[in-house]
Amino acid sequence: MKNLIKKLLIASSVVSVLSVGMSALKAEEPVKGGTLIYLDKQVHTNLYSPLAGTYTNGGILNQITDRLTYQNPQTLEIEPWLAKSWSFNDDKTVYEFKLREGVTFSDGTPLDAAIVAKNFDTYGLGNKDLHQPVSEVVNNYDHSEVVDPLTVRFYFKRPSPGFLQATSTINSGIVSPKTLALSFDAMGNATKIIGTGPYYVESETLGKEIILKVRKDYNWAPEKSAHQGRAYLDELKYLTVPEDSVRIGALIAGQANFIRQLQAYDEERVKKSGNIVYSVGTRGINNSIMFRPDNELVSDLKVRQALRYATNRPEILKTLYSSNYPLATSIMAHNAFGYSYQSAKLQFDQAKAEALLDEAGFKKGPDGIREKDGKKLVLGAYEAVQQPQSKAMLQLIAQQWKRVGVILNVKAYDGTNAVIDNLDPQKTPVIPHMVGRADPDVLKSLFYPKNRDALLQKGGLSDKVVSFVDDKLNKQLEDISAETDPVKRNAELIAATDYILDQAYAIPIFEEPQVYGGSPKVKGVGFESVGRPSFYNTWIEK
Repeated sequence: MKNLIKKLLIASSVVSVLSVGMSALKAEEPVKGGTLIYLDKQVHTNLYSPLAGTYTNGGILNQITDRLTYQNPQTLEIEPWLAKSWSFNDDKTVYEFKLREGVTFSDGTPLDAAIVAKNFDTYGLGNKDLHQPVSEVVNNYDHSEVVDPLTVRFYFKRPSPGFLQATSTINSGIVSPKTLALSFDAMGNATKIIGTGPYYVESETLGKEIILKVRKDYNWAPEKSAHQGRAYLDELKYLTVPEDSVRIGALIAGQANFIRQLQAYDEERVKKSGNIVYSVGTRGINNSIMFRPDNELVSDLKVRQALRYATNRPEILKTLYSSNYPLATSIMAHNAFGYSYQSAKLQFDQAKAEALLDEAGFKKGPDGIREKDGKKLVLGAYEAVQQPQSKAMLQLIAQQWKRVGVILNVKAYDGTNAVIDNLDPQKTPVIPHMVGRADPDVLKSLFYPKNRDALLQKGGLSDKVVSFVDDKLNKQLEDISAETDPVKRNAELIAATDYILDQAYAIPIFEEPQVYGGSPKVKGVGFESVGRPSFYNTWIEK
């Protein structure tokens, strides 16, 4: 891997890094041309837009696909993009979009209403024949209608107030008919993803490198973008570099321009080298530990409450993270819809944890481990490789829980086994989770059985015999997705987060940012509303 990086870096004429800070940057005239080398910790998985939730997948798709609308990351307002205008009825069961003229896919296919309709019929209903699942951001979808070549209308079975914002998310990237005709598995090949974005995928070396080239004919940036026309850069090189030290070293040496997943312990080193640390909030559900109540060891509310009291969240932040990681005071981030200050429910109290475990019938044995009816309170969890220092965080939580007689076995992510085990509540009763999305429907995305199904409910994702179901929570999530009054919708969201904490289904730890390192010579980096980078306005100082 290091030799591959070295060869690619030598072949790319990358300028060296100067030691200047953000305060020294001045408004300058953008320079066209050049290659930006981007290092990511993970390999992308599947690039089917509805499943582009990981920051690796989304970071690629954000350069090669556009959306109907654009969510302004500063104001969170929805602005025109591929759609120049839109309208909807009072109960938000019908939406109509007028498309821009002259938009084309990178293979030359013109964008029209029929193609947009096909995209959302796929995202809203799925395609069983091609194994393409339904999008978690499109709720209550019924069908589309092509009104004329540049006008498309969408109909919903129930009100869908989150649909307009959904059309701005990475999960709703518009792709060509050729891409939609692929099976789900075939969408792991980046070269097969054909979008209307400012870049296109020229080549891919699986697991190592993706090369994106600029579209010189691109001329349909979001309507309010000051920059119109082609992107400034000629090329983006995405390299997979799992080792933190190698990514940091390449940035400091001026061999890479931009790196993702900069760990907290490396932030000062990057700053002192004259490079820039970018920390971008994800405006959704906080980085949390969640329980699967179908597992009898955590089915008792008192056990889940005890483990919440046993979790010393300030100690976790002080030990592992920086000031870019605020302590969570709710399920939701402080700048997210549905936020309410719930810190009182998240206090550390070891004595209370011990008392609740005693009440639940789990008594300490001679080895100090709690047990009940001959079963020891031993739990397991896999690290979440996309989340910052997930393994270290789980290991510290394991130390904290051991103090009250509970064992948490932390397992390294190993691909297929982890994916399978994470869908089995008996093997994985504890799981770390977070979701970034600037809309109230984000709660449904994570907890609803037909979406990410974090709790593994009956009728959800698990192929095991699962009996647990929370009808009250599911009804709350359905109501949030259909409430058209924004004030009532926000109140319903707060009520649902209150309920999740009251049931101790989740222990929110911190508000997760996306943290990047960048050369000071890289100008104009943008981020969408939940922290994925956009390189449309980016250029490299010569």
